Amino acid sequence: MLQPEIILQLVWTGLANASYACLFAVAFALVLRVNKVWNFGQAGQMLIAYSAMFIVLRWWHGSMIVAVSAGLAATVAASLAIEQFGFRVLRRRRASTLSYFILTLVLSQLIVFVGELVFGTEPTTLTDSIVAPAFALGPIIVNVWDCEALAATVALLLLLYLVLMLSPAGQNMTAVADNAALAELYGIDPNRSYRMSMALSAIFITMGMLLLGTKTATVPSTPLQQYLIASVVATILAGVGNVFSAGFAAFALGLLQSFSILIVASRWQPLVVYGVLAITILLFPRGVGGWQFRLPAAGRLAPGSARAETAR
Repeated sequence: MLQPEIILQLVWTGLANASYACLFAVAFALVLRVNKVWNFGQAGQMLIAYSAMFIVLRWWHGSMIVAVSAGLAATVAASLAIEQFGFRVLRRRRASTLSYFILTLVLSQLIVFVGELVFGTEPTTLTDSIVAPAFALGPIIVNVWDCEALAATVALLLLLYLVLMLSPAGQNMTAVADNAALAELYGIDPNRSYRMSMALSAIFITMGMLLLGTKTATVPSTPLQQYLIASVVATILAGVGNVFSAGFAAFALGLLQSFSILIVASRWQPLVVYGVLAITILLFPRGVGGWQFRLPAAGRLAPGSARAETAR
């Protein structure tokens, strides 16, 4: 029988280790909600973010601030390029969903191959040491990295919510997500909202890779083989269009993986994710009901918002 201390430790570790998975899932779900694209190219964006920070930190021995700035710049630029020269072109041609899938998957695999060519296939980290100070909090051991990761994740989720709720750009994104054609009639530029969505997702991706790279070693193929799949699982579990619920689902998956260590070795934990993916697609293709938390409704035009001013 498990001791309460062991259960609490597994819960804490699972939540902390799911912090970057939550950011990846929210980034994936946001693009799916607004751009209407299953962006499997996110794995390539993740590798670009990691590579930019790795070059600054490990090759040039720069500061963390410079590294994060470089990662953000590179990932945002790559994301906007994917939208402008990929999704927008396919959108104009009224391409099928399969075309988006093939484009994004091939793009991710291409970036992975380039990453393996440049950086090799050996596991790397962003810092020389991934050992962080720890302290006892009651019956559990708390790592400083855990606290920082969870705090950063909560702060980013809150920031995204405020952007979507309060800013004109966020309200326009919500309108485009609900009905792009109707939003365009009110004078909203859908392409601008698509770019905004990609830029916001790039921020979440970069911060997620920062947390990942300072916690564990990774190889260029890891984002595609492991974390992208986890994002897809979380998005399906939450239901398409439920951006923040995808983050909650990622935490649930993190807890599942944490407790699975009692049954299978850690090296086989990706098997749990793929198993959950198969079960989710078969049993819950529209998500698990009861925990959906959608973007704010776009049907009501808030006074003073960009849509309300345009509608007058």
